Amino acid sequence: MALSSKPPSGSTSVSSFGELLRRHRRAAGFTQAELAERAGLSSRGLNDLERGARTAPRRETTRLLADALGLAGNERADFLAAGRRGAARPGAVPTDAPRATDPAPAPTALPTGTVTFLFTDIERSTRLLQRLGDRYASVLADHQALLRAAWAAHGGHEVDTQGDSFFVVFSSAPAAVAAATEATRALAAHPWPEGIAVRVRIGLHAGAPLVTEGRLYVGLDVHRAARIAAAGHGGQVLLSAAAAELGRHDLPPGLALRNLGAHRLKDLDQPERIWQLVLTDVQADFPPLRALDARPHNLPVQTSALLGREREVAALGALLEREDVRLVTRTGPGGVGKTRLSFQVAAEVLDAYPDGVWSVRLSRLSDPALVLPTIATTLDVKESGTMPLAELLRAFLRDKHLLLVLDNFEHVAAAAPALGAIMEVCPGVRALVTSRVALHLRGEREYALAPLALPDAAHLPPPERLSHYAAVALFIERARATQADFAVTPATAAVVAAICARLDGLPLAIELAAARVKVLPPPALLKRLEHALPLLTGGARDLDARQRTMRDTLAWSYDLLQPEEQRLFWRLAVFVGGCSLEAAETVCVAPEGAEPLGFDVLDGLSALLDHSLIQQREEGGEPRFGMLHIVREYALELLEASGEGETMRLAHAEFFGRRAADWLARLAARSDAPREPLVRSKHAWIERERENIRAVLGWAMDHGEPELGLGVARILMTFWVLRGIFAEGRYWLEGLLELPPSAGAKGAATPNPGQLARLREHQAIGYHYAGTLAGMQGGGENPARSVALLEEGVRRLRALGDLPALADALLTLAAELADVGDVGRAEVFAGESLRISRRLGRTESVALGVAELGVIAFEGGDLERARSRARRALRLIEHAANTGASLFANWTLARVALGYGDADEARARVRAALRWQEEHDQSINRVVPTLELLCQVEALAGRDARVAYLQGALVAPIERTGAEQPPSWTREVQAAVAKSRDAFGEEAWQAAYAAGRALTLEEAVAEALGEDEG
Repeated sequence: MALSSKPPSGSTSVSSFGELLRRHRRAAGFTQAELAERAGLSSRGLNDLERGARTAPRRETTRLLADALGLAGNERADFLAAGRRGAARPGAVPTDAPRATDPAPAPTALPTGTVTFLFTDIERSTRLLQRLGDRYASVLADHQALLRAAWAAHGGHEVDTQGDSFFVVFSSAPAAVAAATEATRALAAHPWPEGIAVRVRIGLHAGAPLVTEGRLYVGLDVHRAARIAAAGHGGQVLLSAAAAELGRHDLPPGLALRNLGAHRLKDLDQPERIWQLVLTDVQADFPPLRALDARPHNLPVQTSALLGREREVAALGALLEREDVRLVTRTGPGGVGKTRLSFQVAAEVLDAYPDGVWSVRLSRLSDPALVLPTIATTLDVKESGTMPLAELLRAFLRDKHLLLVLDNFEHVAAAAPALGAIMEVCPGVRALVTSRVALHLRGEREYALAPLALPDAAHLPPPERLSHYAAVALFIERARATQADFAVTPATAAVVAAICARLDGLPLAIELAAARVKVLPPPALLKRLEHALPLLTGGARDLDARQRTMRDTLAWSYDLLQPEEQRLFWRLAVFVGGCSLEAAETVCVAPEGAEPLGFDVLDGLSALLDHSLIQQREEGGEPRFGMLHIVREYALELLEASGEGETMRLAHAEFFGRRAADWLARLAARSDAPREPLVRSKHAWIERERENIRAVLGWAMDHGEPELGLGVARILMTFWVLRGIFAEGRYWLEGLLELPPSAGAKGAATPNPGQLARLREHQAIGYHYAGTLAGMQGGGENPARSVALLEEGVRRLRALGDLPALADALLTLAAELADVGDVGRAEVFAGESLRISRRLGRTESVALGVAELGVIAFEGGDLERARSRARRALRLIEHAANTGASLFANWTLARVALGYGDADEARARVRAALRWQEEHDQSINRVVPTLELLCQVEALAGRDARVAYLQGALVAPIERTGAEQPPSWTREVQAAVAKSRDAFGEEAWQAAYAAGRALTLEEAVAEALGEDEG
């Protein structure tokens, strides 16, 4: 077991309130604006709190934020306490930052060698919380203050705090004993409100654990100390034999050690001899320890700690405590850890069942009729020749108070009614069931078990904090079982996170993969996981056969399906990233050339959900169905073996080809009417179906189908531009444009006239956007490439006579020519585009044309003409301010103002552009240049901290997408930034830069708009 030494949530060395606020907001899925609105606060005020410009929020503000975030229990208490502390975040830079920042204090080195661990928690803290409500926060804070005073008085190093618990380490056992004594007496003497008693149990163990570079204690000693604490009662101090031996020397008067004997503790394979610290002035007698031998049971000894399931253990334990809950069924896919969790929960609740907790393993049964005999054998119920077994069992259990843990019920689910009959007449019996399908009994509570938590691949924490994520912690622990010195380093952190993500956080898959690090370093392991099933083998020999390989685990579930359900399962594998109900019904029911499915798709999806082979979520009010990576790999194997692979891929491609055509028709029907809602809807659809669309484009490239591929690519073109997805867009477009015409996968020998006409239209638009994307990359290695592609698009659109598309393409070509310095030709093409748009009566396009002429004038050095044209563009659209022309015009006016050295006018124009973006479009390709303009403005005004802060906010999205601004623009920004950086000083610059880098683009826009308000 490894517990992190991250700063505890209740200590003075914790992360700032702003960081805690940001973490909770992102976990809840709110933007800054959304949370501010929910809490009744200003967006600027919220932004100031998150970035540390305000470090001491008012108590009412903290309470409003906790309410808006929906925080409760320990999370709420910790949040309110952090607000009271108002700790400043190291490195945070307010808008009026000084030119130097204080470095963050260095963390205190952890004790090494033989140390003594101390764990605490409050007994029945949930009941205290329910009784006290919001007043619990004050009680928790007093408890923490009393304990911290005891730790500090005896040299304790606080390693971690989680809610009401502490993890502290001492250099010597006598110091730990003294601290535990002082803490216990202080808690007993404190005047708690309303006559309550805050009863804290404390456990100590001495050992010599490993301390990693990431300030983590690693090893069984940590786990043993935690389990000793958990075995005690409130007010009781327990010691391991090792801690007792080292701590018994020079015990002061009033203290003694009492030998409580050897006890089996949860997760430990050997009994532990435990001693109690007896304080003569406080309670000394307690009930029997909460050990596995305190109640009758047959739970197996667990040889490793259960990682990352604390919330699930608590939730299931709370369910079993409720009087109205008698049957809890944990469902989930194979390998998610249902069995291991059930044994942990059973061990945690053992004290609540005087007649014991009994595990009934059903995995080796093949006949549902054997379930009751197996239960009877487990309980040692002898059959009688005069009474049926079912009746005998009910009579035996009628007055018992016990828990049955029934594992692997899915393949004997027909026995569920017999279990229900027992539950109906035996009120003291509870059942905790693991199954891949629900039992559908009255009163059943289904608890679906999700995979382990994974880090966000786009925002990875530092390597030392990766183990805070359960999936990564499990991988590390299991890897160390085969390679003792395995560690996550800065070089391997992203790879380890990617391995866990590729395995969907499934515990069994992670354990099987981690066992391979002895021969495969993480990079090689990740590469092999492109085809994971052959690699995920070699489970422990004492596991059931179905758990020794991932393929066997999945086959166990698959074999339980009916034939038509199996057919639907493998057909669904054709979808990448999931599918809508409509897609499943269209593609899977009766693909041409394949056997009809033979039953209702909705019924089949329900069956697959029941067997945990697919997952369902809601998007946009509609259900969406998908598979975990490893499950889909197994389903794809079955699809290929069925002989339906090519048939299903064709049906999949044709479905998305038709949807692309539908989108194009709907967009064309809008003409020059407002299109924003429809475009947003299209982009939302693309986000949902992005992986499916990529699969279709790949299929079209591989099968030589340019018409279908380019037809699908057309709906992605504006998406690629606005999202800054330049390289990928060019890859698909240029690859598809190179393909010769095709008659289609099911067509005649040669394309018909209709197919050729559609292909020519797709190709013309494709060249236009391929050139646009090349230009967005700043020309790349060949600046003339973008111009050549755009010119080919213009030539083809002229031949087609598509005037609206030609006007757009001419304007894009003009912009690119201006960027590469050919201002004369740029004026010609922009003028032609403007004339076409006027003739067609396209108001928005006319305004865009005038705005682009302003850009061209600026690139040519004519600032007055640039300003005149930009102002004219704004007048043209003053009653239609949702057009992008206002953005381009304000960009130009800001650049003109910069040229004249007018920082105030430039800032006003940038803010106007940002307000448009905040309301209409915060895509990277538009926000980044606006914020870069703001960098130039702030550099001109001498506000160097702001320049550094904004530069930090731009780095992450630019690195992620490879976006590049036009070369001339980039040079202007780089020159301004370099001058500001020299003036500010490197140390201060880096601190402000790091603070800005923590922002999302959306947050950066809100911060930039809020900075000058008020």
